[in-house]
Amino acid sequence: MQTTSFQRYRAKKKAMRAHTWAEMKKHKTLYLFMLPFVLVFATFTLAPVIMSLGLSFTYFNVLEAPRFIGFQNYLNLFLSDDIFLIALRNTLILAVITGPVGYICAFLFAWFINELPRFIRAFVTLVFYAPTIAGAAFLVWAIIFMGDANGYLNAILINFGIINEPNLWLTDKDYMMPVIIVVVLWMSLGAGFLAFIAGLSTIDETLYEAGLVDGVKNRWQELWFITLPNMQGMLMFGAVMAIMASFAVGEVTQNLAGFPSTDYEVHTIVNHLVDYGAIRFEMGYASAIATILFLTMIYTKVLVGKFINSIGR
Repeated sequence: MQTTSFQRYRAKKKAMRAHTWAEMKKHKTLYLFMLPFVLVFATFTLAPVIMSLGLSFTYFNVLEAPRFIGFQNYLNLFLSDDIFLIALRNTLILAVITGPVGYICAFLFAWFINELPRFIRAFVTLVFYAPTIAGAAFLVWAIIFMGDANGYLNAILINFGIINEPNLWLTDKDYMMPVIIVVVLWMSLGAGFLAFIAGLSTIDETLYEAGLVDGVKNRWQELWFITLPNMQGMLMFGAVMAIMASFAVGEVTQNLAGFPSTDYEVHTIVNHLVDYGAIRFEMGYASAIATILFLTMIYTKVLVGKFINSIGR
């Protein structure tokens, strides 16, 4: 009986492989079109991730061949590296605040703008999105939060009598994290906002009419039972972009608060990764940092995906 069952299993697997191969041959033209992307993705994304994972178990300083040291890099990160723990704390604070808030704000802005007439909607979308891709964004924010009386924010507060002397927004520990949160929130709206606008514009209007017949009483019920379930793909894309933006904060802190920031107050995991990878060239240690960041982002994405898939059920 066991032999018969095993033979059936093998026959079933063989039939599945034959069917898969036949389907691939049938659609070989489509696979040929996909091949360039697959090669580029495998070469510049998949292979580096696998190599980084392997290097995280080694001591590698670029000048010498990698030397296997097991989990020593990971033990050093959590048991000996106080700066990493500070960076981990700062990254989690930024992710917990800017991720959900940026995601919700991007959707709400897209929802409201989608209600406008078509030509007005296109113009407002351009106006809303354009600043997020401006090349001089950091320069503008640096001028706004400049630590002397010439900084826009300081000048406004002094003119209204709210403060008597300029605040050091980008070097004072009491202000650095709130300032970075504001800037990260502003910069995280772009891609998710466009995805939500696209998702909202593709929903069939007849669904809303059917919802009225089925007892949908207000716009919030319409949003929960019709709009959100019919744009789960865009919601997932926006969630992935929000997760990446919130966990990968590094350039903002480096450009505004310096590298390193005062007492590492806004030092993030990405800053720590750049420190060991691009400055100290301790590639094994840097790879361990990158692996922890990567796994954290993947785990968060899975949790968010489960929540999004449950919407409207």
